[in-house]
Amino acid sequence: MNNFTTYYQSPVGLLRISGTEHFISEVSFVDNPDEIVDNTGKEQLPPLAIQAIEQLIQYFHGNRRVFELPLSQPGTEFQQKVWHELLNIPFGKTISYLELSRRLGDPKAIRAVAAANGKNQLAIIVPCHRVIGSNRELVGYAGGLWRKKWLLDHENKVANGIQTLF
Repeated sequence: MNNFTTYYQSPVGLLRISGTEHFISEVSFVDNPDEIVDNTGKEQLPPLAIQAIEQLIQYFHGNRRVFELPLSQPGTEFQQKVWHELLNIPFGKTISYLELSRRLGDPKAIRAVAAANGKNQLAIIVPCHRVIGSNRELVGYAGGLWRKKWLLDHENKVANGIQTLF
């Protein structure tokens, strides 16, 4: 199975997209140009890579609210449950880490839920940016709080018009 890595220049910075012809395994923010892998002259991108970029473009243009891509990221059973639950947070909505831990059946697991959320390798597609603090504050985002704010404002504008959450 051939792996691919490609890049997409999004409104929130450069995104690295990796996977195989069968699934997407990474969508992450690239802040350091030294992290870029040069694939010049290598094989053509598989159709799934192109589909992922197209769906991200649609998302940023406000024409996509749900991604329809086969995904795979390694993680513990608990992490998998957290990431699966993130997919149930509606576009344009937020929940707290406490609410997320309640949905998973253990309100005391807030720190474990936050840690699993932070290990998500599929930024935007598995919407960990939709989880906020219990006090409605923006907290914890591997891509930086400015990106979290941008993504939440973008989704809120698309879902509800021109208002902003933060």
